[in-house]
Amino acid sequence: MDEAKSSLFLKRPVTLKVVVTPRWKEEVQRQLQTQINQIDAQLQQLDVQGQRAIAEIQKQTVPNAAQQIETINGQVNQKKSEMLEQKNQFLQQLQQVQLLEMEQEVAQGQLESYFKVEIGDNLVEKMTVEVLVRDGIVEEVRGEI
Repeated sequence: MDEAKSSLFLKRPVTLKVVVTPRWKEEVQRQLQTQINQIDAQLQQLDVQGQRAIAEIQKQTVPNAAQQIETINGQVNQKKSEMLEQKNQFLQQLQQVQLLEMEQEVAQGQLESYFKVEIGDNLVEKMTVEVLVRDGIVEEVRGEI
């Protein structure tokens, strides 16, 4: 039988797992704290921009100034709400990371890989692949490569 007709290359998800180490924990906490700090800075900037826009409208004697100010306040508050929601998610993630035990395996994301499937292969087994990483170094590949 012609091999080209009896095999096929497919794409599969590969689960990326990391081993919790002091180095990994420190790095993830640092990244999350950086993101939280960025959101705080953006919130301050948003307040300043909103106040400037309102001050400009108040300087001008525009007939519908009150409505424009209300619209700006609504937009600022909506954006603030979205940013605070995101900040809360980062804070929750930070708290979860702090609770992780050393040497625990944690799913950190998904990658993709291609694999060859042939007649008679167990597709479920070939689709189930994990890569275990410790401090950036691949420690183990689990599943059928």
